Amino acid sequence: MGTDTKFSTSHLTDVEDRDGHERRACLGLDPEGFFVRYPPPPHELTTFITSDSQLFHTIHMGGAIVDFDKYTIIIDGLVKNPLSISFSQLKQLPSKTITAFHECYGSPLKPPTTNVWRIGNLNWTGVPLKQIFEFAQPLSEAKFVWSDGLDYGSFGGVTADRYQKDLPIEKAMSDEVMLAYEMNGEPLSRKRGGPVRLVVPGWFGTNMVKWICRISLQPERSKGLFTTKFYNELDPRSSLGEIRPVWGVEPNLMIVCPAQGVKVKRGEVEIWGWAWSEDGVVNVEILLSEEMKWRKAKVEPREGFSWQRFSCSVTIKRGTYHLMARATSALGQQQPISDRRNHCHAVEFEVEAPMFYPETF
Repeated sequence: MGTDTKFSTSHLTDVEDRDGHERRACLGLDPEGFFVRYPPPPHELTTFITSDSQLFHTIHMGGAIVDFDKYTIIIDGLVKNPLSISFSQLKQLPSKTITAFHECYGSPLKPPTTNVWRIGNLNWTGVPLKQIFEFAQPLSEAKFVWSDGLDYGSFGGVTADRYQKDLPIEKAMSDEVMLAYEMNGEPLSRKRGGPVRLVVPGWFGTNMVKWICRISLQPERSKGLFTTKFYNELDPRSSLGEIRPVWGVEPNLMIVCPAQGVKVKRGEVEIWGWAWSEDGVVNVEILLSEEMKWRKAKVEPREGFSWQRFSCSVTIKRGTYHLMARATSALGQQQPISDRRNHCHAVEFEVEAPMFYPETF
């Protein structure tokens, strides 16, 4: 939702100090160092919007403690008008709310062969980044947008003075990318990156810089540790072993029902779950045990960049079943069966014959 607040460049302060004074807003770190809170198992993620208590939580180098009186976001680099924006000034700008899945890529220290399902679906509220750029006026030489967080420290045995990521300017200028200060209608908590974090719907969470303090437009990619050493992977589409950055999310899903190992006391089984992709999911198929044919599930439309519910009802006899599901995105990309971080999800469950059913059930 937008606001009627008038806002002009006169409310913004020109950048006079280029020595990193924005980083003085960080009073320290809590927690210090790497922190992860794993999500609940898929069968517990039953709501369309994921609560904060059920959302995975990852901090790379420590959680910044922010002095609001000193907090500011610098916009500089290849722009006509370098700017400094305070939190109160940012909130005067017209805002919008977008629903988007939020997925963690997983550890960049391990091969991307395990599907971690660190995923949730959230409502973000904030100011579109391209609206800020209307004031800053990027120059034609600007090709990438670097973003700095207030956090610092060590990760994976390497030390960095900041968490820095980058976006191609085309993505940064898209309608969905924003400086968010609310999550699910509540002020963004400090441990979630508040007061402000970058939100890049459709891309992995590693690109969504927490405690954002500087946005710099540059002619090339960042040379920071989190763009060079970490969060790059072999491109599975390349026969030459080319490396690509961890940016857009490929099709993925998880089966919510039936849960792994559950015993079902009726032959009609409702299968459902969540599917997601940067470009949206248009098809989900399921495969039961040794069946030779994939069954097509119903896929609900996407809201913004949200995950999408899929469902399929099947009537089956008593026994133990192996269930697999796979998603296909709008651009025709299909989940791999195995050995990738987004490979198909599979569960086993059992159909029991209730006492009042004959053995031939």
